[in-house]
Amino acid sequence: MKSISDFLPKDFGEKKRSTKTERGELMRFFVRHLNHSRANDGIPKLTMGRMGKILEGIPTDDLYYLKTVCSRSKNFSKKFWWEIDPEKHKQPDKPF
Repeated sequence: MKSISDFLPKDFGEKKRSTKTERGELMRFFVRHLNHSRANDGIPKLTMGRMGKILEGIPTDDLYYLKTVCSRSKNFSKKFWWEIDPEKHKQPDKPF
């Protein structure tokens, strides 16, 4: 007589871990929106690896802020690149 386990699939009962993360979902969001505008301009698409390198030093909480600001703007791509450029956000030196 055969065992019940012979009739069940080999991976039955095993829970597969999800590899989705908050940061990864935000990166996919940015890549999708930026690649849409890049395709219209004839510029090569961004990859997930490149986006990871671009967003490397930015905390996840700040990425949610960036998502909100870029989504509300008229030009998503222009606002994104302006916001992640640290040179744009430096305070001018004030003489004493």
